[in-house]
Amino acid sequence: MSATAGAASLGRLGFARGQVIQEFGYDDDVDDNLRYQVEEITGSELEDEDFNDGADGILLWYRDGDDDLVDLLVDALTKLFDQGFIILVSPKSGRPGHVEASDVEEAASTAGLQTGGSFNVSADWGAIRLMSPKGPRR
Repeated sequence: MSATAGAASLGRLGFARGQVIQEFGYDDDVDDNLRYQVEEITGSELEDEDFNDGADGILLWYRDGDDDLVDLLVDALTKLFDQGFIILVSPKSGRPGHVEASDVEEAASTAGLQTGGSFNVSADWGAIRLMSPKGPRR
């Protein structure tokens, strides 16, 4: 995947200039190029798990076998400003740590979130945008 294609996917995921993005689940297997692209788009470094000032978005690296996904999503929600979003990044099918889409969907629903599409963001990682359901239409 080219850097341009990756950046286009990140823009569709909701990343934009001036946002504060907090990162959870960082480990030595994450895609550093993806992290740098998010920082380039937003214009600031990613905040770590200890950041407590509120975020516009969460970049959540998640692999099969990590802590309970529902708990992680609920914890991430407490860090978000209104209208914030969570980008769940997990290994693609066939790679160690792959998470089934149905498992993500179930965990998101249990946490009170809905999915907003899946995206190819790097050679080894796919992403799913999660957000609070929109309120009733007037």
